[in-house]
Amino acid sequence: MSSVRIECVASEGYRIGESPVWDEKEGELLYVDITGRKVCRWSPLTRQAQAIAVDAPVSSVALRKSGDYVITLGTRFAALKWNEELVTTITQVDKDKANTRFNDGKVDPAGRYFAGTMAEEIRPAVLERHQGSLYTLFPDLSVVKHFDQVDISNGLDWSLDHRTFFYIDSLSYSVDAFDYDLQTGKIGNRRSIYKLEKEESIPDGMCIDTEGKLWVACYDGGRVIRLDPETGKRLQTVKLPVDKTTSCCFGGKDYSEMYVTSASDGMDKEWLSRQPQAGGIFKITGLGVKGVPPYPFAG
Repeated sequence: MSSVRIECVASEGYRIGESPVWDEKEGELLYVDITGRKVCRWSPLTRQAQAIAVDAPVSSVALRKSGDYVITLGTRFAALKWNEELVTTITQVDKDKANTRFNDGKVDPAGRYFAGTMAEEIRPAVLERHQGSLYTLFPDLSVVKHFDQVDISNGLDWSLDHRTFFYIDSLSYSVDAFDYDLQTGKIGNRRSIYKLEKEESIPDGMCIDTEGKLWVACYDGGRVIRLDPETGKRLQTVKLPVDKTTSCCFGGKDYSEMYVTSASDGMDKEWLSRQPQAGGIFKITGLGVKGVPPYPFAG
């Protein structure tokens, strides 16, 4: 589509920008810099980004029904009060593992916070395999572990009828689907719905649009791809001016803008000189589809 426009809206050069979430109340984009240990908020009005520094790698951020935010920090689920810059631990996972951290996370339609772990990376996408797990933080602050043996727990979202949970374990190069029980938060019957092509590289963060199609950011692939989960076909590719595209979400007043985070970690001087916007936040307009507002954590 010729009307698609890509703009770098925040060129802070984040190390691993991730987990973009539109905060409708504030009219701002939330996201994190994992290795930069920052939770950020970008305003389309001021075109400025604010950041709160935290004490560990922070891998995802979500809205909270009672106000402010919840984050995944190291191996902790934590609460973040933005104005006070106050972080309090809710609970910890992977206590038996010294070298894991949370990665991507997202809240389901019933207000549960799903997030998975992975081993600490030696270099980008190089790590000890099968060290991660997928967890859910329930509104009563209890935690359930769904499965382990995960390499890099990544993109997640739910179908429009809430009967399917979509999930990415990056090093499987696959987008997977599970049957989903909204009442209980249980998942089952895992299957692959799309295997990435070589040039698409590594599947990372993911979101869904109002037509029920999935958008997947391709790390080292420099693109987001639109998939039909029913047919397993790729419908569209949008290329970005940076290789390390990490995640995507819809936002803006009517959720018609797509925001894409990116990373600069693991890039040498020569690579960075070719891609000066690496680690920037990008806005894509003219896609002709809208997204689904994020769900807030109910606890």
